[in-house]
Amino acid sequence: MPAGVTLRGEVASDAAAILDLHEESFGPGRYARTAFRLRETAASLGAFNRVAILDGVLVGSVQFWRLEADGVPGVLLGPLAVDPRWKSAGIGRSLMASSLRQIAEEGDGPVLLVGDAPYYAPLGFQVVAPGRLVLPGPVDPARLLIALDRPAFCGRVNGI
Repeated sequence: MPAGVTLRGEVASDAAAILDLHEESFGPGRYARTAFRLRETAASLGAFNRVAILDGVLVGSVQFWRLEADGVPGVLLGPLAVDPRWKSAGIGRSLMASSLRQIAEEGDGPVLLVGDAPYYAPLGFQVVAPGRLVLPGPVDPARLLIALDRPAFCGRVNGI
């Protein structure tokens, strides 16, 4: 991670900068994605949300949301966004590692996300077994990942 970058919990005054970062990182197509649809009905788990700050500017963000699979609680990771000028600098992994440690300590897993397995595997994510989870929209099965797994977390996934 670049020198001078600090990680801290997300606060309400970060909202506009996070929205701008999401727009720059994902564009308007993000609203059609299944993960976004899950977040529409999910409660934010703000205690786990983190931002990265460099020279007073927000350069990264990760957010978490409450979901369930047939009544068993879990967590949705995402979006994870990093300013394109700082991609591949370790900011995203540092944000996630910080939050995932807290989630593990508090026993709030499992953590589900839609993303690239090679990027997330070093943080403990693995591909979800086919047919184990049913999401409210299409997802490439190779990109549906889980960490801090619990075998009882299976079935239809909803934001809560």
